[in-house]
Amino acid sequence: MPTETLEFQVEARQLLQLMIHSVYSNKDVFLRELVSNASDALDKLRLEKLRDDSLDADVSDPHIEIDTDKDARTLTVRDNGIGMSYDDVGKLIGTIANSGTAQFLQELREAKDAAGAEGLIGQFGVGFYSGFMVADEVTLVTRRAGESQGTRWTSRGEDTYTLEPVDDAPQGTSVTLHLKPADPENQLHDYTSPWKIREIVKRYSDFITWPIRMVPDQGEGDEAPAPETLNSMKALWARSRDEVSDDEYHELYKHIGHDWRDPLETIRLQAEGTFEFQALLFLPAHAPHDLFTRDFRRGVQLYVKRVFIMDDCEALLPPYLRFVKGVVDAADLSLNVSREILQQDRHIEMMRRRLTKKVLSTVKDMMTKDGDRYATFWREFGTVLKEGLVTDPENRDAILALASFASTHDDTEPTTLKSYVERMKDGQDDIYYLTGESRQSIENSPHMEAFRDRGIEVLLLTDPVDEVWADAVGEYDGKKLRSVAKGQIDLDAKDDDTSEGEREKQTEDYAGLLGWMQEQLDEDIKEVRLSSRLTVSPACVVSDAHELTPALEDMYRAMGQEVPRAKRILELNPGHQLVKGLNQAYKEREDRAGLTEAAELLHGLAVLAEGGQPKDPARFVKLMADRLERAL
Repeated sequence: MPTETLEFQVEARQLLQLMIHSVYSNKDVFLRELVSNASDALDKLRLEKLRDDSLDADVSDPHIEIDTDKDARTLTVRDNGIGMSYDDVGKLIGTIANSGTAQFLQELREAKDAAGAEGLIGQFGVGFYSGFMVADEVTLVTRRAGESQGTRWTSRGEDTYTLEPVDDAPQGTSVTLHLKPADPENQLHDYTSPWKIREIVKRYSDFITWPIRMVPDQGEGDEAPAPETLNSMKALWARSRDEVSDDEYHELYKHIGHDWRDPLETIRLQAEGTFEFQALLFLPAHAPHDLFTRDFRRGVQLYVKRVFIMDDCEALLPPYLRFVKGVVDAADLSLNVSREILQQDRHIEMMRRRLTKKVLSTVKDMMTKDGDRYATFWREFGTVLKEGLVTDPENRDAILALASFASTHDDTEPTTLKSYVERMKDGQDDIYYLTGESRQSIENSPHMEAFRDRGIEVLLLTDPVDEVWADAVGEYDGKKLRSVAKGQIDLDAKDDDTSEGEREKQTEDYAGLLGWMQEQLDEDIKEVRLSSRLTVSPACVVSDAHELTPALEDMYRAMGQEVPRAKRILELNPGHQLVKGLNQAYKEREDRAGLTEAAELLHGLAVLAEGGQPKDPARFVKLMADRLERAL
């Protein structure tokens, strides 16, 4: 197979230029990323050998090796791990970030500081390319375990890279950086210096479970010095808290989470008794870009007696805690455990329950003791955590206790349900909420008018999952959760200004109009009735108390579930001049052709006011234009 010269994708070229011209102040991290990749390759080889004993691979001495050459100004990071095939190299190294690259670049340009930029780089898993911060050229030679032919990848980080087969490549991967001249003023150190390599490995990679070796400079005599192991290989989760610094914990998190920022919170758990395990978990400070994608990879690694088993163990935490990173080390599981076995294992289920409760209690403690850090956590992960209100009834109360929501009580500060209940007015029996795309659209909704006038607090729920959980939960502390856009809400019953007799009189006065409009709009609506929730708008549409809202119907359809379109209820404001005029015209005219169009327009306006769309937008626009023309 001849040497191929291939072009980087456009986004990859842009990203490489950012790396080459360095968005980082700390260039030392390139070595951490290369060592981390090598460690992953060794983990994968050990797993492959466990699953397939016939695999033709050397696993006698798994290790990472760092070589430097002062004269040639090169640094090489080499491992004897799983390696890559020719196709793997083209797919994994030839393109950057399989998804979301354009979004990443946009966020990178908008990052206000170097730390923010570094965090974004980490999220997109492009650590290999950090080598271009310190090198003019990068050469990668690799051979996948079990295959006979290797591959060489070379690039100067410009428009192209080359791919060629090689016959004598050893198992694993080596990355050789042709280093730029040292420039200490710009944090570009001499990375051929052994003391600098030792310093970086000790700071960033001391906890890695595979030996990281370097051959010292040859001294006097003919005998070559023995390789020096640079890292302690101690499992941080197995050491007592007072033996480990926060910086060491943070570096482990960055290695596991592929993040360049410190975690928001570190969680330790040691379970003893009939089933022993240790856990070291981390809450990130920022949500990854792909948190809500189907291919999002979990971040909890499973070890058994300090032997790595798998790096994205889905069975250890529920899906709504998928953002949690960390390590769980069990004492009594088989080394040959599979994902299928994990799903059935009662010990794993015990661990899952303990870990879930520990994470939730940690967030609750954060809420009561450190409001700023809690606010950061909820801003980044509140949306995904609320999925647990639907999927995890066992922990529903715990999630409700630590959740917070925007409300009409304060323009900026969210509220807990506990605080909402404490503020409820005398005689108020329900917790009111309204869902929508944004706070502004909810606050401008006609459904809010009577609540605003009476000073009744309403929760403003803007996440898509809010439509589902509020319906599933139903109540909190004995108080029913009620949407202000569903069912009959009779606030007038608690209002001394409107007597029962006056409401009965209005109902009698409008009975003819309501019945006639019901006939005219029968295809689209379930009922026409007078409203007690409107004070300014002429009309609104609401869902019946036990019907799905349009947003929830659309959500189910997007998930492939067919649900029938429910008819809505049209409510009229008897105090609005338009409705009064329509009622008067109905009573006085025998020819009601024009009134039919007015009724249709009134319904369309109500649908638009809640963010919906008339059934026939073109007809609605024509009717509105005709009306405006006649009014001029």
